[in-house]
Amino acid sequence: MFRNLFIKKTLSELETEAENQNSLRRHLTAMNLVLLGIGCVIGAGIFVLTGSAAALYAGPAVSISFAISAVGCMFAGLCYAEFASMIPISGSAYTYAYATMGEFIAWIIGWDLILEYLFGSATVAVGWSGYVVSLLEYFNIHIPASISQSPFIFDTNGWHSSGAIINFPAMFIVGIMTTLLVIGIKESAKLNNIIVIIKVAVILLFIGFGISYIDVKNWEPFIPENTGTFGQFGWSGILTAAGVIFFAYIGFDAVSTASQEAVNPKRDMPIGILVSLAVCTVLYIAVSLILTGIVNYKELNVSAPIAVAIDKFGTELWWLSPIIKIGAIAGLSSVVLVLLMGQSRIFYIMAHDGLLWKRFAKVHPKYKTPHVTTIVTGLFSASFAGLFPIGLLGELVSIGTLLAFVIVSIGIIILRKSEPNAPRGFRTPWVPLVPIMGTVICLAEMASLPLDTWIRLLAWMVIGFVIYFTYGIKHSKARQARKNLNQ
Repeated sequence: MFRNLFIKKTLSELETEAENQNSLRRHLTAMNLVLLGIGCVIGAGIFVLTGSAAALYAGPAVSISFAISAVGCMFAGLCYAEFASMIPISGSAYTYAYATMGEFIAWIIGWDLILEYLFGSATVAVGWSGYVVSLLEYFNIHIPASISQSPFIFDTNGWHSSGAIINFPAMFIVGIMTTLLVIGIKESAKLNNIIVIIKVAVILLFIGFGISYIDVKNWEPFIPENTGTFGQFGWSGILTAAGVIFFAYIGFDAVSTASQEAVNPKRDMPIGILVSLAVCTVLYIAVSLILTGIVNYKELNVSAPIAVAIDKFGTELWWLSPIIKIGAIAGLSSVVLVLLMGQSRIFYIMAHDGLLWKRFAKVHPKYKTPHVTTIVTGLFSASFAGLFPIGLLGELVSIGTLLAFVIVSIGIIILRKSEPNAPRGFRTPWVPLVPIMGTVICLAEMASLPLDTWIRLLAWMVIGFVIYFTYGIKHSKARQARKNLNQ
């Protein structure tokens, strides 16, 4: 049973699956994919994690953290683009690993992606809840903390009880977006396109008006002195913050999970990945500088940091506050939508390969969506969003994202040697330098994350190994096909 742990799927097999076994509808154009990436990237970092990363790790230098993460993402993104142009099938890094490193590594990355997307959607839902509560307060509508906050608090001092019961608004948005995804990808993409336009406009408003409210004293010192603990300010804090906010760039990875629903994946997937990454990087750095210039970084360890900054504008711009908060709410809604979509597609493709229960591979007869995996994903995400604080969830997502990028970067080097003549719609430049740099930067950021985050990742992986060796290895379609071929 344990023979051939590293059995691979050939590129021709993946092409056949994409062409002949695709029961999902191809509706997504290059513009849809770009907006899908922006829809996921713009939200999580700007509206949620920027504040906590500044308050706990980097101070105003969180803008440097975003730049470091962007460089790592650029190298990894170039590797993703080549894979996406060659392998037009859902599954993202999971599928790429199956083609280059074999089934066991593919399982590891697939299970890791489940962590990434599942906890990612929950993280953003908690941020969405914070902005909704803040907006309703503006209209004198008070949501009790007992039903709008996590029952737990997680900070540098460890775990504490908040006294709350459940974060109901966070669970509510997950439920709405799950329902929309069951109805159809085309409808979901249309909603995402509208939301992206709204939130980019809102971010530009925040940048435009926020510049005049910057107090340069809030940038002093720009890099706060290290407390004596690795990762708490200083340059180690900048690196730790870069690892924590890496989650903010998950959007272009989410684009690659939609390959089977793209009209022309070989051409459009690289465009969607690289353009969305470039646009979002510029906006992230600009917003982080303005945010920490308006509000002292020590005040930003909240789930809605932009809302805190807007409240500093005072009465002169009273009309801007609700507009930006509504834009943030809309923006975070689209992030939840895209992350839930990515998670359900990972479940779907792994079940299609026989590594997870075949019920997960079912497609709705009317809507042509993987409705079972979408509903299961929604239920788990809503539970995590309702119970856990944003800091804990965000760190788990970041380490999962970084691990995925490491494997994809290594995979390109392997693929260039194993399939040097395979047709590529896009070629990663300067191989092996680019993938090596992507690997090194991502590993460095992983190493800077708190020990507790590593322990949780290892615990998650142990659960995955149990499932693989008790179910997946016995039901693997690739393994069964090789067995039949050799008989």
